[in-house]
Amino acid sequence: MDVLADVVSAMKTGPATSGRTDVRGPWGLRMVHSFGATFHLVLQGTAWLLPPEGDPIPLGPGDAVLMPRGVEHAIADHPDSPLVDFDPSVEEPPQGQGARSLLLCGTYRLDRERPHPVLSRLPDVVVVPANPGRHRSLHTAISILGEELDAQRPGAAAVVPALVDALLVLILRAWFENNDCPADRGWARALTDPAVVQSLELIHERPGAAWTVADLASDVGLSRAAFARRFTEAVGEPPLTYLSRWRMTTAARLLRDCDRPLATVAKEIGYTSEFAFAKAFKRDFGVPPGTYRKQVIPA
Repeated sequence: MDVLADVVSAMKTGPATSGRTDVRGPWGLRMVHSFGATFHLVLQGTAWLLPPEGDPIPLGPGDAVLMPRGVEHAIADHPDSPLVDFDPSVEEPPQGQGARSLLLCGTYRLDRERPHPVLSRLPDVVVVPANPGRHRSLHTAISILGEELDAQRPGAAAVVPALVDALLVLILRAWFENNDCPADRGWARALTDPAVVQSLELIHERPGAAWTVADLASDVGLSRAAFARRFTEAVGEPPLTYLSRWRMTTAARLLRDCDRPLATVAKEIGYTSEFAFAKAFKRDFGVPPGTYRKQVIPA
């Protein structure tokens, strides 16, 4: 079980949207608040990210930016350039006569009502610089995207969406690796601490099992107290709280993606009673599971 891949798959509520942004200076693009996670890749040239708070951030070829909560921000050729509202998926940017930059800008459609701790504990602005010798998979993907978007060769319409889909995992993995410290708290540690990641794999692989803290601790070779402490410090919540969260996240994914009966969904995530499952689901999502399914699946 690949925990990070499973988390990202569960968070997605639809396909990513993206647009090739080919600009010549001076230019300044304001991105309004998004209900997903916004991303920018600098494929050629340079740019400045203008976050909602803090100083402008210079960006160069191969740099990747992720805004996990889709906060309003801007990107420009210079911090002082005039800004215009811009949606990269539906319009062309205004053009100047200066230096050229090629960007890929877009949004991942993610569950914002109940964000997974992988996202909720990230800062508003995640920047992964093009660091030679590190994160080769990410930078290879960015390089291929640059070639496909610039040359517009046959088949690009199939290649680009697949690479954009993979980028979310690649950016998150690179960020956690950049900020990994054994003494630190957070998902950088959760994904590298052998005992914690092993317990997460067990929970993700079998969310319907009748797990106890003692069971998980025994399976990863720790005492109950030591395991509970390490898990809580890394993940940000106790093991059984995370288990309950993941069960409901899994239930929501099954309701969105499958047509299984509610009783089957309930059993898969560890509820022997459809009524108990419906009550717990409504407590978390505000509506019964049947209503949720009707809301998220178009007629």
